Amino acid sequence: MARSITSAWDDLAIHHALMGFVGEVQQDPRLFQSFAVIFEGPHTLDEEQFEKHMWHRLQSMSDKDRWLGQPYSRQANPDPSDPHFALSYAGEAFFVVGLHPHASRQARRFATPTLIFNTRAQFDQLRAEGRYEKMHSTIIERDLKLSGSINPMLARHGETSEARQYSGRAVDENWECAFRYTGLHDAT
Repeated sequence: MARSITSAWDDLAIHHALMGFVGEVQQDPRLFQSFAVIFEGPHTLDEEQFEKHMWHRLQSMSDKDRWLGQPYSRQANPDPSDPHFALSYAGEAFFVVGLHPHASRQARRFATPTLIFNTRAQFDQLRAEGRYEKMHSTIIERDLKLSGSINPMLARHGETSEARQYSGRAVDENWECAFRYTGLHDAT
C-alpha cells in the first residue's frame, strides 16, 4: 500500500519492498508471482494523467535502483523504444501493468491506482513450457468479452516495445515513453 501515485512519498519504501520481492522470487521461482503496489489515490486521474504519474513512479524507483548500484537485467534493454525493453529492479526484468478507475479498457479498471510488477522470467518460463500462446489467447478472449474488442495495444514480446502497454492507454505511433534509464551508458 502506498499513499498517492502522484507523490514520491513512498517511492523508497516501494523500491525496498520490490527488492525484497526479487529476492523471494529468486529463491523460489514459481510461476504467477506478482508484486502489486496499491495506491490510496487519487481516484480522479484520467488515462493521460495516470500514465504520467505511473512513469514518474517507475522512473523514481529506477533511479533509486541505479543509485544503490543494482545492475540492469541482462534479459532486458533499458531503452524504452527498443522491442526488447523491460524495466529492471534489483537485476530482475519486469513487465508492469497499470490499473486505475478511469481506464478505457475494462480489464485495466481497478478501484484505485495500482501497479502490478510481473517478472519477465515468468513469461520466459511459460514460453519454454509451451504455455505462453494459450495464456496469450486467453487474455485476448477475456478482453474481447469484457470490452467488445481486442486491446489494440496488446503485442507479443519482441514485436514492439512493451512500454507502450504499461499504462493501458491506447497510444499512436508517435508516442514517446517518459522513462529514461540514467545508467544507460553502463547498462549494455
